[in-house]
Order: sequence, then C-alpha cells, then structure tokens
Amino acid sequence: MISVAQALDAVLSLVAPLSVETVPLRAANGRVLARALTAQRTQPPFAASSMDGYALRRAEVEPDAMFKVVGESAAGHRYEGTLRAGQAVRIFTGAPVPQGADFVVIQEDVTRRGDLITLGHKVGPKDNIRPAGGDFCAGDSLSALRLLRPADIALLAAMNHANIPVTRKPIIAILATGDELVQPGEEPGPDQIIASNSYGLAAMLENAGAEARLLPIARDTEASLRQAFALAKGADLIVTIGGASVGDLDLVAPVAAELGLEQSFYKVAMRPGKPLMAGKLSDAAMIGLPGNPVSAMVCGAVFVLPMVRRMLGLAETTAEELEAPLGRDIGENGPRAHYMRANLRDGKIYPDDRQDSSLLSVLATADALMIRPPHDPARKAGDSQRYITL
Repeated sequence: MISVAQALDAVLSLVAPLSVETVPLRAANGRVLARALTAQRTQPPFAASSMDGYALRRAEVEPDAMFKVVGESAAGHRYEGTLRAGQAVRIFTGAPVPQGADFVVIQEDVTRRGDLITLGHKVGPKDNIRPAGGDFCAGDSLSALRLLRPADIALLAAMNHANIPVTRKPIIAILATGDELVQPGEEPGPDQIIASNSYGLAAMLENAGAEARLLPIARDTEASLRQAFALAKGADLIVTIGGASVGDLDLVAPVAAELGLEQSFYKVAMRPGKPLMAGKLSDAAMIGLPGNPVSAMVCGAVFVLPMVRRMLGLAETTAEELEAPLGRDIGENGPRAHYMRANLRDGKIYPDDRQDSSLLSVLATADALMIRPPHDPARKAGDSQRYITL
C-alpha cells in the first residue's frame, strides 16, 4: 500500500499533454490555449472619445469660451477634416477624435445654440479620450497554456482571431461494473441499486475539460468485462468503477491483466479510496476506482482530475491545498490519510460527523475535503487544517 503522494506521482506519469487542434472562436471557451496568440491589430486602433460631447483644442478650454460646430464624429463614421482654432466637432462615445483635437468636453458642460457652443464654468481637466493602443497593441501576446475564460474569448475576438489552437480534449471512457447496478430511470430489482458514480464522475471530468464517454454497465463476468474494455478502445484514459478489490467477483484487475495491463500500483493508504489501482493498458492509461459512491468521487477529485489537467497541458495539475482553522474538536486519525467531507463557514472548516463512503447526500452538501495525514493526533477547534475545495 502506497501513500497518496506516491500514487499521485504514479498516475501522472501515465499521461502526457495531448495534441493540438484548431477550433472556431465560438467553441474555444473552457478549452486550453495551446499556443500563444498575438494581437493582429491595436485596440483601440485610434484615439477615441470616452464620452458624448464636443471635441476641441485643450489650449482653448476656458469658461464661457465659444466654438463653432463644424461637423460630427460617430462610431464607425469619423470626421474627415482637421480641426482649426475656434472650431468644435460633435462627438459620440467610441468615435475617432478628429485631427487637431486633443480634448472632449462632455455635453453636460456645454450650452448649444445652432452651430455655436459655449463652455460652462465646471469643465474638468480630464480629456475624456481613450488613446490608441490603450488596451493593447498589435503584436501583444496572450500566453499559453491557459484555460480560456469568457474574458479571454472577448480579448481574442478583439485581437481579431477567429480560429484558436487548443489542446485536444482527453477522451475518458467510464466503465461501471457490477450485477447490482441499473441505469437511472430503470426499475431496480430488490437487490439492485442505481448507478450514480459514473454520472457524477462524467460531470466532474467534463467540467475539467474532458470528453467523458459512459460505457454500458459491465456485469460480473469475464466476458462482459472483456466486451466493455473493447468498447473503451480509442480512449486516452479508462476509468473503471468497482470490481477492483480482491473478492471472488472483483474481476477488473485479472481481466485487465489478461488484456495486457501494466499495473503501476494497487491500494493507497487513504480513506475513502483504499482499493485503488492504476496502470497502462495498450495506448491508454487506466485507473480503477472503488465502487462506493463517495470513494469514487473523492478519488476522482484527488487523482483523475490531475490526470486530466496533465493531458490538457496545464502547469498546475494538482488541486491547490488551502488552510483554515477547525470549527470544532475532532479525534485522532488512523493509519491512512483521511479526506473528510467538510463545510466552510465564517472562515472555519467543519468536517461532517458522518463520513461513511456510501453517503452521497453528505458529499452533495460539502464544499471542501479536509485532509488529515496518517496518525494525525486529536485536534482542537482553532487548529489549522489543510483542505481542497470541491
């Protein structure tokens, strides 16, 4: 049985960054930018007014000064002439500032009669002009590797990029095993339960940028498992759920071994999630998760998500560990690292009283996994504890 750190190193060694593909800008949100992109133009490409008002010369701005309005500049329709002394141009937000002008008086500070305007007595010093290149200049770069957010998409559009190089989505085949399982919506028999782990894991991995493929439930026979593994062909990662222990019906490991699995490890000193296995099966990485719902989801967060991030090429693969003071006293921990479902309230962390690995309702209300190292002594409220967010 190996430590969580050793297991994490092992699973990350099974995967590598995937190839690059080009997608339309509209499809790039949530993807990982694979190569740095440079701006194709300057933004704004010209000095532009930040307010509705009148463009004129700063040197002529004084209370009661009068100007003749000689034209208009609107967004998409610039004033083509050059401003001269005593002249002003009606200008709107976003419009190009005319040549010869270096100041915009907002319309609230102006009185207009026909083609003449008179400045008021409260004209401030702000020029109300956005300089050319005030946002970015042609050649400025958006760095890779980064998970593209909506703000990044807007920036890339402004940089005039219609097609974006991104890391290919990892294809993850999720295989739930067990005669006791039926799909959601089906009518379970008296000894059956609903398959929940695969759906939770699929949602988790898709949120991280992967393409999850749910395979049919494999029954507790070698033939059914072989057929399921055949359906997983082409995946970058195969995630099995259940059947990874050492009981008579736990067939995942022996069937995978017959199919050529090069096993990296089996069993991790953690709870929940001790019966964890991983290895390489042909061209795919494989990780076998425990069947208990919470065990599968916790192992997904601790081990599978970092594998996805590594395949996407992200620099930060493991979840960031944070610290918060305990909200209540807790007893000593056992010989395995314990990832406890917990809640953050008022800057403190409160582990739930119920930590059984079958209780999905507790996981659904938790927003953190509090990490206790092996043999951690009893702790008092206020002691600092490490955690990762869910």
